[in-house]
Amino acid sequence: MKRKAVMLKPDGKGRITLGRLMDGISSVRVSVEDDGRIILEPFQEIPQREAWLYENRDALESVRNGLRQVAEGHTSYLGSFSTAGDHEAEKDKN
Repeated sequence: MKRKAVMLKPDGKGRITLGRLMDGISSVRVSVEDDGRIILEPFQEIPQREAWLYENRDALESVRNGLRQVAEGHTSYLGSFSTAGDHEAEKDKN
C-alpha cells in the first residue's frame, strides 16, 4: 500500500479539509499519540441489513467464492428470469 504525505494547513478555527483523501470513506477514527501525532483511521461503514453477512463466515466465504468464480469466467446460463415473479402476481389475483 502506497502512503501519501500531504501537508495541510488549518483554517482560523483549527479545521482542515481532507477533500479527495476522503473518497470512499464514510468516517474516521481519530487517535492522538503520546508524541502528539494525530492518526486518522478510515472506516467504510456497512448498512445494518448487510451486517449479518460479515458475522456469518460460511455465508461470506460463499459470496466471495461466487465473486471469484464470476471474475474467472466460470458462469452458467440458467435461462431467463423475466417471468420469475409472475406466480406471486397470480396468487394476489385469486
